[in-house]
Amino acid sequence: MRCVGRSILHYSWEAKSAASRERRSLVAVSGSALLVAVIGVVGLALEARIVAGADTRAVCSGDGRTLATSLACAVAEGCRGLISFGIAGGLSPDLRTGTCVVGSTIISETAQLMTDSDWSRSLLQVLPGAVHGAIVGLSSRIVAHPDAKRALRARTGALAVDNESHVVASAAAARGLPMAAVRVIMDPVTRELPASALAAVRANGTIDLAAVIRSLASEPSDLPMLLRTTLDALIGFAALFRCRQLLGPALGLPAALPIRPPERKASMESPGASLCGLKE
Repeated sequence: MRCVGRSILHYSWEAKSAASRERRSLVAVSGSALLVAVIGVVGLALEARIVAGADTRAVCSGDGRTLATSLACAVAEGCRGLISFGIAGGLSPDLRTGTCVVGSTIISETAQLMTDSDWSRSLLQVLPGAVHGAIVGLSSRIVAHPDAKRALRARTGALAVDNESHVVASAAAARGLPMAAVRVIMDPVTRELPASALAAVRANGTIDLAAVIRSLASEPSDLPMLLRTTLDALIGFAALFRCRQLLGPALGLPAALPIRPPERKASMESPGASLCGLKE
């Protein structure tokens, strides 16, 4: 009986291991290179923890200027699509903290690129209350003041602004990959971000509490604004987590979209950026 019991346990372990391997890869190319379904691109380490999963790898960079290099390395490993995922600043007066925006068009300083219509439609079907519209991507700065947000809205007509979506859209267009964007509003158009919050983000997307304290020491009047921003962040990240749960393992990517094999074996390291790999 002990032998039978050990056999059953061994079979159960093997079955679970096989199921885990199958879940961690949707497709094998040439029998060796395993592809994740989606690469999720984020600016904060907490966003990376939320988006990463069995079929999703997160590319995280707190400095948008280094993101393109890190993303190119990740795409070279192979994937089926790219998604810009995380929080954003609101530009439309109709959007409150916690509102989810599914990008229709990604606007940069030099171009406007459409997101994948099938993927975006799939996202809108599973995210209740999500709105569909343009997102502006800016690498060089964070739009912190309400006046700057209103000016950007008047110039572009976009609903939200972030620091990654334009890099993701450009990489997807260059490589023929489907691209989508899911962004949750943290700071609405009427809210100003304090200097202490802007100083908090390191190049790797983590939060530097010492920098926040130093900034508050020099500008104590920022404290009420920082507390308001902290509350907005809690609401925004809670909504982002709900979005991630609703989207499922492949972040709503339609199964019918084409597969692009890996280009080459590439290093996963680049200055100022990090790759969050698959987790069980």
